[in-house]
Amino acid sequence: MHFPAQPQSHQQGQLSLFEAFMVQPAMPLFQVAEPAGKWAQAGAKGDDPEFFSEMSLRGSAGSCLNLLAPMLRELSEEQDARWLTLIAPPSSLTQAWLRDAGLNRERILLLQTRGTQNALQLACEALKLGRSHTVVSWVNPLNASARQQLTNAARQGAAQSLNIRLG
Repeated sequence: MHFPAQPQSHQQGQLSLFEAFMVQPAMPLFQVAEPAGKWAQAGAKGDDPEFFSEMSLRGSAGSCLNLLAPMLRELSEEQDARWLTLIAPPSSLTQAWLRDAGLNRERILLLQTRGTQNALQLACEALKLGRSHTVVSWVNPLNASARQQLTNAARQGAAQSLNIRLG
């Protein structure tokens, strides 16, 4: 297809779209705002979203694991040299499932509770040690005191705490 050239008189004052962007300074599409409202209040209370997150999943165990797989896969491939630690995961989350879901099993620690130690205590201990970039726990229910313990432990170990509630 051949388009006729436009007369020069019409183009002298115009720049092409590409040239217009090159002339003007680049403007960010999105600006990060300072934390406000709920997040600022939560951080003031100690539930610091930088260190603690919680996720709630409902449905069959298989469906929940299918939703978790991409997130855990991404966490298992982190550039951080520390571990992805899974604390007391559901019985359906096995070594075979980890392999089938494509997770890097060489970067994952799977820890189960022993004796009188509960999942919250084990998660706090793993977070405080700082040998894990992310500690994923399955503590349900998780009250405000437990949430605060996980946040403080994560802050101490410079790690992320992720609690998953299965319903």
